[in-house]
Amino acid sequence: STFVNLILRLFDISAGHIYIDRQDIAQVTQDSLRASIGVIPQDPTLFHRSIMENIRYAQPGAADEEVIEAAKKAHAHEFIMAMPHGYDSYAGERGSKLSGGQRQRIAIARAFLKNAPILILDEATSQLDSITERDIQTTFWSLMQEKTTFVVAHRLSTLQHMDRILVFQQGKIVQDGTHAQLLEQDGLYRVLWHVHSDGIVPEKKMRE
Repeated sequence: STFVNLILRLFDISAGHIYIDRQDIAQVTQDSLRASIGVIPQDPTLFHRSIMENIRYAQPGAADEEVIEAAKKAHAHEFIMAMPHGYDSYAGERGSKLSGGQRQRIAIARAFLKNAPILILDEATSQLDSITERDIQTTFWSLMQEKTTFVVAHRLSTLQHMDRILVFQQGKIVQDGTHAQLLEQDGLYRVLWHVHSDGIVPEKKMRE
């Protein structure tokens, strides 16, 4: 998540550079940088406004039909329509009238609506049940098309189809490769994958 915050310039780096399309992000305005990035955070911020306005926050000029279409792609339309006033229902302070999973689906709808060329998923499905996560994963792939996507996840099943995986340990990159390459290595990723898939740690790692 610190890595993501550096890309968004929520923190300024003290050494080195981050380039996007050969442009140093420290040399561009924050508005132009963030206009090019869609973010689905682990704990999305919602406003005490209508659901419609909360989703439209990602693209203020969007028509109602575009907002509703984004909500459908995020599997949020059904629960929104079940609310007393549908899309005119208020989310409450910081989204207090919605569950964690519902707030996250609003954030996902925002990303669909914004359709920015860079997408950041920061534990984007952590508050979703397994069935909803599976349904949304299929729509993520369409959202990711022709985009540069950064995915931060502890659920390794989310990462196995990524083009490149960076494994961080104590703030440092300790492994770099595809899912298949990292499983062949005797490293942290393989240990975590065994824990994720089998619920056990290999005996060798237990002794270490």
